[in-house]
Amino acid sequence: MFQDETIYLLKQLYEWLIVDPNDIDEAKYLLLKRFSEAYATHQGSFHLLIIRQMVFNIGRLLEESPSFVPEGSNWGGFFDILLNVMKNQSLHVSIPALHLWVKLLSSDKIGNSPAIMALVSDLLETCSQRLVRFEDLPVDSSNPSIVFLNEDVDTMPERHAFLGNYARFCNQIVELVVQKQPIDALYHILGQADKVLDHVYDGEPPFQASNYTKTSVPYLRIDAQFTVIEAALKGCLKWLTASGNPQTEHEHEVMTSNLQVWCDRLLGLMFEDPMIKQRVIQLAVGFAIGPLKRNAQFALKIFDYILDTRCSAHPACLAYTDAVKDLQAVSLHQLQRLAMRFPDYLVIIFDEVERKVMSVSQSVASDEQTRARYSSVLFIIMHRATSVDVRPREERLDQFLQPMIDQWQDRTLSNSLSSFENFSRLLGLENLQQYLCSRAVNKLRNWSEHPLDDQGKALQTQMQNALDALPLRATKTVMNISVERLEQGSQPYDMACRLWHKNIPLILPNLLKFISQSQAFHDPSNWPALPPEMQDVVRRILTDRFWQVGISQGSRDEFYASVGDTKTTLEGFASSIRATVRTVRETGYRLLNYMSLLGEHFYSFAELPGPLAQALFADACALSPHQMAILVDTIRPIIDNCPEKYRSHFLPPILSALFEQLDRKASLEWERIEERSKAASEDDDLTSEMKDESILRQLTMASVMLVVGLLEPARPNPPAAPEVPDKVDGDAAGPSANTPRSFILRTPEILKPVILFCTHALRMRDTRACSLIAKVLRSIVPEFAGDGPVEPDVREFISTEVLKACITSLHDPYFVELQKDFAQLIASILISYTPRTERPKEILLSLPEMAPEKLDRATRHLFRAQQNTRQQRAIILDLLEGFRGIAIHEQGKLPKPDAKKLRSALQEKYMTVDVQASDKRELSPDLGGVAAMFG
Repeated sequence: MFQDETIYLLKQLYEWLIVDPNDIDEAKYLLLKRFSEAYATHQGSFHLLIIRQMVFNIGRLLEESPSFVPEGSNWGGFFDILLNVMKNQSLHVSIPALHLWVKLLSSDKIGNSPAIMALVSDLLETCSQRLVRFEDLPVDSSNPSIVFLNEDVDTMPERHAFLGNYARFCNQIVELVVQKQPIDALYHILGQADKVLDHVYDGEPPFQASNYTKTSVPYLRIDAQFTVIEAALKGCLKWLTASGNPQTEHEHEVMTSNLQVWCDRLLGLMFEDPMIKQRVIQLAVGFAIGPLKRNAQFALKIFDYILDTRCSAHPACLAYTDAVKDLQAVSLHQLQRLAMRFPDYLVIIFDEVERKVMSVSQSVASDEQTRARYSSVLFIIMHRATSVDVRPREERLDQFLQPMIDQWQDRTLSNSLSSFENFSRLLGLENLQQYLCSRAVNKLRNWSEHPLDDQGKALQTQMQNALDALPLRATKTVMNISVERLEQGSQPYDMACRLWHKNIPLILPNLLKFISQSQAFHDPSNWPALPPEMQDVVRRILTDRFWQVGISQGSRDEFYASVGDTKTTLEGFASSIRATVRTVRETGYRLLNYMSLLGEHFYSFAELPGPLAQALFADACALSPHQMAILVDTIRPIIDNCPEKYRSHFLPPILSALFEQLDRKASLEWERIEERSKAASEDDDLTSEMKDESILRQLTMASVMLVVGLLEPARPNPPAAPEVPDKVDGDAAGPSANTPRSFILRTPEILKPVILFCTHALRMRDTRACSLIAKVLRSIVPEFAGDGPVEPDVREFISTEVLKACITSLHDPYFVELQKDFAQLIASILISYTPRTERPKEILLSLPEMAPEKLDRATRHLFRAQQNTRQQRAIILDLLEGFRGIAIHEQGKLPKPDAKKLRSALQEKYMTVDVQASDKRELSPDLGGVAAMFG
């Protein structure tokens, strides 16, 4: 295949197949895509016979088994073809070759061959051109790649997924090339960037705030080049790490010197666009903490540059003003990164740094949250600088914390959290219900079409001011930087433990009230001033709007732009309400997470578990599935971080309440989805239903993964945290060698709601979740075959309810792909429990036409096949053959597919997104008689 004649034939074939974007020949274009990926069906065509062994598969052979290629083969000729395919204006034609280049460059056998190294400049050039944000270009653009993209992709979700994969491959190529040829590759990349920086506004009008857009052509040009440089810095850093020997030291010095010179030039350029300023700062910090991380003076220069970066004010230009706010947020984050990486250098000049940071904070910060983030930069320096004595540092940090702690202890705050009415007043929402009634919002279908009146605007401002005055976000900022990326036992970690050990008891009482009241806000029964016909308004206001990969139409940026456009409408008003409540709720969650990282300094409080469970779960069912999934993700690290000695004290009230609410919420939501599916009509909004089902699947999977994590047999205990004085009496403080799994299985208070949730999960219409739950249940079934105090009751429940759920799902056509999983679980129940109880046989005999002798014969065969799971499954599937569900297939003649929309498996792979909800509507089979079969 690599002989000159074949290479020449392939080159001619490819050139013949090239398609004009302005006049696309559909048949030829389809053949071109097959050429690039070596996929076609054998139908006797001469071209298709050759294509079956084309570029992608041939290249994979070369990458995986180069020894099979005869000597004297024309590798260079093949690589030239591969490069030309990668350069094709159609991204769908290009991506298989792009992917193959990643594989070739990663190969130890062929990645450093002279034939490949000769093409690295062309590879870098092409990747630089292709790293432009195609998703931000207009759909009707005349750009040939966009024209082809429109031809190949029907939906925006597929477009996003495909372009994300394409950009990832480009980044990987740049990184690999720089890692192999760092000096030459960086010279080439930085030279390209210089050309772009010198001509960034060529062909474009000068910058004007009045018509500002975040996706201007100059910004997209710079973003593409900076993305290339960021990928190059990753490769450079890997090379520096891997090649630490005296022979390469000189090359290291040359490279770092050249990088610093280039970055100095970058910092000297002047831009008015806030988005470009943002990218300059991000890239500069990437240099400082990457290849130039040994140069603390350079880091200080970047630090000062960020503090000095300003944008002129144009308050009337909303898009520009929003970009300036984004710049400020990014700048603060980058200052924190530098402070974490260079604390020992910055602490030497701390007084100077403090004066400058506070001066900037006072001049540019418009709210308490922003001022707190500027102060956090100083906190990081003092906290992480190990070159200064501990005691004066702790005293200084206490001074930072004291004003914030005083806020938490304020009696007025405690009173404001004592009731729902007072909480509404605290958030500036005491007149909300009256305002909603006066506007009759329940009668308005599209809130974004109704401008906000003066009273609404005043309420909006009042909400924002009230939120800014709360201590929540400032505390979150400081706690985050106190514990982020710290190893247990390190000096900064021990200092954080000492600082917060005395302050956590002062924060927790009101923190739990914040969480409890913010969740109660979602319960319509707590809105007494709203008449019954307006109860649904509460859910409508508090249901989050967010962009979903694979489902939402338009890009993420377009979604946020549309949200911004509705700010002065009733929809924007509702968004302000939900944002305020969400900020309180999720900031409270985050604070609990940070506290859990302090180990015993959090878990040792004897009075904590009950109130914590009450705050987190009392009103959890009022949350939407999306918000409930966030709660699950929040509670998981709090459970995981619990030290072993506090499990029996801390976990039972938390886990029992959690799984009771999860079971209730997930079951209700799946029932609602089923009912809506049965009542479906052609006029229904499929996109809305897909979103709802996708969100519910996320909640289901989050819950199931929590179960898997807790009951995983090989899961180790978490590392021990530093000791503190015990505050829990009894055996909670005693050491134990038990794993989380064994603790849960022997604790009935936790085990009961967990198994009940698992049983119901076997019927939830998510095949991945059901498969995982079946495996978890199969792993715990043998644990209850003994005679302990817990075993008999659990054994009877599994023999009855779990077995019934398995059989019902086995009968359901929806779960036809999981029949082997259910059969294996049924086999485990029969093998483990029939020697001790007749209940499994009684359940099976209650099925129609289940003969006792047939069941006895199957049971005997099961015991003979105890070591062979495949035989066990086969026996159960044969036993229940007449009861197994059959897959639902569409009837009738299938329409002939559109040739231009035909996709190969490889093309589908490049457009894969992690979304399980299908856009097809399938009616659930009628299983109403199944329950009655269990006599």
